[in-house]
Amino acid sequence: MRLGCIADDFTGATDLANNLVRAGMRVVQTIEVPQGPLEVEVDAVVVALKSRTLPPDQAVAQSLQALAWLQSQGAEQIYFKYCSTFDSWYEGDVRGNIGPVAEALMAALGTDFTMATPAFPDNHRSVFKGHLFVGDQLLADSGMRHHPLTPMRESNLVKVLQGQCTRPVGLVDHRVIQQGAPAVAQRMDALREQGVGLAIVDAVDNDDLLVLGQALKGMALVTGGSGVAIGLPQNWGLSPNPQAAQLPQPQGWAAAVAGSCSEATRAQVAHVKALGWPVWALDVQALMAGGEAAIASVSEAALAWARPHLAQGPVLIYSTDEPEQVKALQATWGSLNAGHAVEQTLARVARGLVEAGVGRLVVAGGETSGACVQALSITQMQIGPQIDPGVPWCHAPLPTGQGLHLTLKSGNFGTVDFFAKAFKALG
Repeated sequence: MRLGCIADDFTGATDLANNLVRAGMRVVQTIEVPQGPLEVEVDAVVVALKSRTLPPDQAVAQSLQALAWLQSQGAEQIYFKYCSTFDSWYEGDVRGNIGPVAEALMAALGTDFTMATPAFPDNHRSVFKGHLFVGDQLLADSGMRHHPLTPMRESNLVKVLQGQCTRPVGLVDHRVIQQGAPAVAQRMDALREQGVGLAIVDAVDNDDLLVLGQALKGMALVTGGSGVAIGLPQNWGLSPNPQAAQLPQPQGWAAAVAGSCSEATRAQVAHVKALGWPVWALDVQALMAGGEAAIASVSEAALAWARPHLAQGPVLIYSTDEPEQVKALQATWGSLNAGHAVEQTLARVARGLVEAGVGRLVVAGGETSGACVQALSITQMQIGPQIDPGVPWCHAPLPTGQGLHLTLKSGNFGTVDFFAKAFKALG
């Protein structure tokens, strides 16, 4: 294994795996840490954790467990992948687990320096002068400031990361990147000599990431969003290969579930409604008022509606709502309680849809994706062709013996017509 990857959520894992496949690597994604060795030969493994919204101590423990398994499989380089909006768990004055996980991995690997950048230009995430932009907006001015679980209200990544780390945090700015990989490596060496432990790296386009990739050759630990992945396979002499993304032929009905309330997913749900698809909105108020027992009743109501509609084409079941309604729910029931109830309900729905004959399933939302994959008892996924930047089709064997084509979409990713585009691409 050339590259061993640890991703802090399930959609981010497929996002990373997608970029590695497109750059020529044979990739398998595992759901959580495998119990034994892989039975296939691959260039990279992405271990998908559900640690993005965990407190630092729990996120560190899971990440170290993943690292130990990857090391046992002979991984030459370790890649810690987090969200392209650099968000993670927070509570009160303690914000973020990215820094603690990175420092724990550094200690376990015996290295005193690594880099960090969530830049993913293909999905309009760029870093300039250490500040993260979402499109033309600073992160703090984007829709991420309203994220129900991990709001981001600071754009200066050096400041954000320093607030999470014990080691000093530095910057490799765009002027250095423009001078090429040797200059980047020299700048990192200089920062290390100054006692800096982690450095935010600017990147505004893919050329910057390709330059950065060359400079990272041989670095024990790489941390970043999925964008950094496009520059790493070249270090092993690999180049794009269409065969790396081939999947089995799809079978079964088509369906989608959406739990994300991001701006992108809200627009995608509205587009599906305009197309006239059969859609069902979960009654989240009833779900919360009914407690744990309501999870079963609300999910069964959605499935009872869906079953006769499956033969008509793709169906969508969603909890997506406007920020004001989400805030009102959280104020009444608490953000963690509301999020857990919705995730578990949609996970039951996803499992019921597959049992009803769905063989092509799109899931929107990071936490929702994690819950759905666990409910379906999926342990590994083969990464296939890209639908939109950062979002591929995957194929997963199920315990029943059947195969499922599956897409796990980060809430913020995808064009407005993503759902329709996804099923059209698969056929």
